[in-house]
Amino acid sequence: MAKQVLVTAALPYANGSIHLGHLLEAIQTDVYVRARRLMGDDCVFMWADDTHGTPIELRARREGITPEQLIARAWDEHRRDYGDFDIGYDIFHTTHSDETREHAEAIFAAMKAKGDIVSRDVEQLYCPKDAMFLPDRFVKGSCPKCKSPDQYGDSCEVCGSTYAPVELGNPHCSICGTVPELRRSEHLFVPLSRHEAVLRAWLAAPEQGGRTELQPAVRNYVMEWVEGGLRDWDISRDPPYFGFAIPGHPGKFFYVWFDAPVGYIGATQKWCRDVGRDFASYWRDPDRARTELVHVIGKDIVYFHCLFWPAMLQAAGYTTPSRVHVHGWLTVGGEKMSKTRGTFVLARTYLDHLPPDFLRYYFAAKLGATQEDIDLNLDDFVLRCNADLVKKAANLASRCCKFVASRLGGTLGALPDDAQTLVATARARLAEVGGHYLAFESAKALRLAMQIAEDANLYVTEQAPWKLGPDQAERARAVCSVGVWATAVIAAILKPVLPRWAAAVERMLRLPAPLDFANGGAALPSGHVIGDYETLAEPIDPAKVAAIVEASKESTPVSTSAPAPTPAAPPEPLQPETTIDDFAKVDLRVAKVLTAAKVEGADKLLCLQLDLGPLGQRTVFSGIAKSYAPEALVGKHVVVYANLKPRKMRFGTSEGMILAAGASDDAVTVLELDGRSVPGTRIS
Repeated sequence: MAKQVLVTAALPYANGSIHLGHLLEAIQTDVYVRARRLMGDDCVFMWADDTHGTPIELRARREGITPEQLIARAWDEHRRDYGDFDIGYDIFHTTHSDETREHAEAIFAAMKAKGDIVSRDVEQLYCPKDAMFLPDRFVKGSCPKCKSPDQYGDSCEVCGSTYAPVELGNPHCSICGTVPELRRSEHLFVPLSRHEAVLRAWLAAPEQGGRTELQPAVRNYVMEWVEGGLRDWDISRDPPYFGFAIPGHPGKFFYVWFDAPVGYIGATQKWCRDVGRDFASYWRDPDRARTELVHVIGKDIVYFHCLFWPAMLQAAGYTTPSRVHVHGWLTVGGEKMSKTRGTFVLARTYLDHLPPDFLRYYFAAKLGATQEDIDLNLDDFVLRCNADLVKKAANLASRCCKFVASRLGGTLGALPDDAQTLVATARARLAEVGGHYLAFESAKALRLAMQIAEDANLYVTEQAPWKLGPDQAERARAVCSVGVWATAVIAAILKPVLPRWAAAVERMLRLPAPLDFANGGAALPSGHVIGDYETLAEPIDPAKVAAIVEASKESTPVSTSAPAPTPAAPPEPLQPETTIDDFAKVDLRVAKVLTAAKVEGADKLLCLQLDLGPLGQRTVFSGIAKSYAPEALVGKHVVVYANLKPRKMRFGTSEGMILAAGASDDAVTVLELDGRSVPGTRIS
């Protein structure tokens, strides 16, 4: 019996357009869903726009429209963009729906009946200028854990910590820069500590009897929060706020992270009513006897999906996730997407210049089962897509299908004996593909497809059917039939990633049934007649990529009048006051730079190997690459913050920090010491 599988992707926020970062997750989810369907599973993709919160309220006010008008416009745009990228969702709903409200209220009522909702007065940050309480994303300050400046009021982008806005150091309103004041307001909380036993059981590793599939790194990451003590979760917000009112609590609204994931349930309810499916079998299955529930998310929202969400579902008797797959962030050229550099690319901007297949292939060819960030290198994008899709896969199909159609009457022959090793190897590779897709290892699956293309192209080139005379037509037919057969196998593997490609191959080869992983390796009978060749891919013109970058850059309107004065930005707030005792904890040492090298994939970083004398050697990553050539630092004596806690980065572990200062990345000066300073000496 086919499995009943429900898959979701994180809900795009209705406050902006779809960009390449959104597409990374959408494509990964879509590839997974399509692959599971090809494996025979009854797999559905439930999705929606995330529509609530203060940002929606404020943007609608600025534009002079209602929040409902704003989210309706965003829904139309998002649905169009995802559809044009071939994202095959079963429904794209909205969290601002009767279905989502119904289930949010049901979960709240169930938790309240169990004593899982408590109320108390809290002190909140209030902006006197804007006359409003500041929600998480409308206050910035220094992270209370790692002290990084310019962090939002709910979580730190540097160390990943979560906290309340009032815990920020030197907070300021992110709208106007005003220093907020504290005011009291009644709020509703979920005491997560009441759910610790349930969460520990849900998070348990397989060897401990756990039934939820999590990547080991994700499980360990979440367990750190559990071991550190679960905090009460504030689920209410004050007006102005666009969202669902909390029943029985006038003037209070559900926090967006309470009702947003309920949008998965609301979308399923709407879809089940429309198509006549049993809703309860999907979401009222707490023992997961009938349904496998899979969430695909980015690593920035792990806390919500792996602590808050399962606690809510378990408490209210809903199905809990069977699997949460977490992917990394998208970088472009090794850095965050940037409007200034033209690498903050919207989905529609890309589609104005290139078809979706290339981006779908490139992302899928880089995605694996880990949470490593994915880098879109634009030069590599052109080279890989042209090499794999055009020169390997499409070239094989083009030369074999065209030759059969033009020289051999469009009729295939039997696969020859000298190709049987190639055929057996390709079938063995095809047999591995389903497992790779099931494990979110699309890169491994696509590598197998390209290996089949390489082998088949080499075979056809060596046999050179175009050199054979009329008396060897059957030999030419047999050789080309190998290429045609391999084209079908490759298309079967590519089908979850490139559905248009697979559909073209199915038409072109006049296949008796749609391709899947089971029938993709079947040989077409001798005498089978194929149709005319359809172009599968044409080379990417680098000029089109350059045009995408140019179209994505921020533009400054030209004015013939004198420019208006730029309003002064609010001053960078000071860090909290310290005492001389605090400073005494900082251990500054002399260090000699032994080696320095640029870090591949990070334009700002240099990797320094430092000699601290009797303290040994240290590796330090420093963001000074735009101010110093590596060779200019070798041999210099610098000051290093030696007892700074090591920080794991995706390039390695940084074991300290060298002292430097500057107004910008390209104007940094490293504090240098006299060359006679002895490495390891403490500086007081």
